[in-house]
Amino acid sequence: MVDRFRELEKPQGLRKKDVVLMATVTSFENVRHPRKSELRQFAELFAPLFQASSEEARRQAVAALSQNPNVPPAVALFIASQPIAIAAPFLASSPCLSDDLLIMIARTQGAAHARAIVRRQSLSPTVIDALVGLRHSLGPSRHTDERSGDISPAPEKAQQDHSEELRQRIKRLANHLHAPASDRLGMRTITPMQEALLVRFARTGEADHFCSALAEVLSASRWLAERIMLDISGRQLAVTLTGVAMPPEETVFVLKRLYPHLSETVAELTRADALLKDLDPIDCADRIETWRRADNYTYRQHTTATTASLSVSGADDLMAGLSTTRTDELSAGGASPDRRRAAIVGDDHARQVLRARQR
Repeated sequence: MVDRFRELEKPQGLRKKDVVLMATVTSFENVRHPRKSELRQFAELFAPLFQASSEEARRQAVAALSQNPNVPPAVALFIASQPIAIAAPFLASSPCLSDDLLIMIARTQGAAHARAIVRRQSLSPTVIDALVGLRHSLGPSRHTDERSGDISPAPEKAQQDHSEELRQRIKRLANHLHAPASDRLGMRTITPMQEALLVRFARTGEADHFCSALAEVLSASRWLAERIMLDISGRQLAVTLTGVAMPPEETVFVLKRLYPHLSETVAELTRADALLKDLDPIDCADRIETWRRADNYTYRQHTTATTASLSVSGADDLMAGLSTTRTDELSAGGASPDRRRAAIVGDDHARQVLRARQR
């Protein structure tokens, strides 16, 4: 970039201080992890060089620094306080501007700076609330008098009511997107009794009882609980216990008991702690529900088929039992052998008569 400005210096008459400013900015950009001394030196040099340079050089320098996350806070505040023609790209995209700094700039520099802040790709609920309160991004509300047809400014009370309504709506949305970890409404959550049972069975090494208790926690089949426990890495069980909001310390204890290799320490953390560190509770809860839906579909089909098979075999057994019972009753004295023989003969006679009629 310095070479580029040196090439443009002759035809466009750039001053030497413009080149020095851009050279300073370029050298600062090349340092990916600046030390405190380098940050302090850049902060001391930037303001005098910036003020002594031309407007075009200032814009180029601000555009270059708008993508740098290491800009010192003093330099960031200095740039953000410049006229909007220069500060706009920095306000709209700089990653080094904190929420407090954005709010201070919006309150002290005016509507143009606030509109530039609004164009940022992401804003925290705190900054949005402050911007709504300032009402810089909204033009003055106007209404028409129905009787005279004149356009006049809207009453101040109506503007305040609208701002308050918008502020409350933003707060509700922010609370919904950033719900606290204790908010488990609509999510499967382990009860204290179930937690105590899982810990006890893990402590005593009763894997069979642990599997039954885990199936009860998930309200799923034992087959799903067995599949989860068969993952010897322990990750599926960690996902399950995290998804049902089991406390991390209890989860680590259970994992270490059931999978001893997770007790090993690596980089000052046990493998169980490292496993839980990468898990997100919301993602784990979603994965559990996916497992449960698949288990419900598979287990229900298996149960239906088994029930149908048992029903058919049960009906056959019932009919066989009835036939046996009837034969036993006849043998035991319910009817004499002669009468049974007569009944059989009578049946043969009926069949012969039916055949004759069909001819």
